[in-house]
Formats: sequence, structure tokens, C-alpha cells
Amino acid sequence: MIRPELLQWKQVTERLLALPITTDDEHREKMIVAIEVILDEREQLQLKIQPPFSTEEELYGQELVAIEPKVAKKLETYLTSIRKDLSASHTKKDGVRSYVNPYSKVARDGTFYDTKQ
Repeated sequence: MIRPELLQWKQVTERLLALPITTDDEHREKMIVAIEVILDEREQLQLKIQPPFSTEEELYGQELVAIEPKVAKKLETYLTSIRKDLSASHTKKDGVRSYVNPYSKVARDGTFYDTKQ
């Protein structure tokens, strides 16, 4: 018989894998909150899963371990999406700043060079 914690672990992991990757701003916060809730659930379940394991549980655990690279890839995809959007936001902010004050990055050392001599 497989422990309920292991079964719940798989269900929570499948929920994480089923989450869609959204890139629009209005759904991003909901996506991040959902990911955090699911990861917290997995952490709580992991604390409850302790040895000794039966042979049936070990076989089931091997299935769960095989799913983990998919989970890591999905989380990396979320992270990459968020980083890309942050980078675009910073670039846009710098562009607006340089449009508002185009001479902010000009070095002013107080020297004047007269080119008409």
C-alpha cells in the first residue's frame, strides 16, 4: 500500500506541470502565487515522507523521481519568462529616461574646446 502523502505528492506535481505559462502582465501575479502555493504544498508533503519504504512505495518513488526533471524544466521556463520581461522593462525604462533627458550621460568635465581658431 502506498502512503497518502506520496499520492498527494504526485497530484500536486501534476497540478504544477498543468499550469499554463502566461506572459501577459495581468495573469503573471496569479501564476506566481499559484506556483508558490504548489511548491509550499510539495515542501509540506516532503517533510511527511520518511523512510522506511515498502517495495511498492520505492517503485512509485522512482516514478516520482522520473517526473522531477520535467518539473525543473517547467520552473526554469517560468523563471526565464519572468527574467525576459524584467529585462524588457528595464530597457524600456532606460529608453524613456534617455528620451526625457538626452544629455544625462554626456561627460561634463568643465572643459571647453574652441574649434574656430
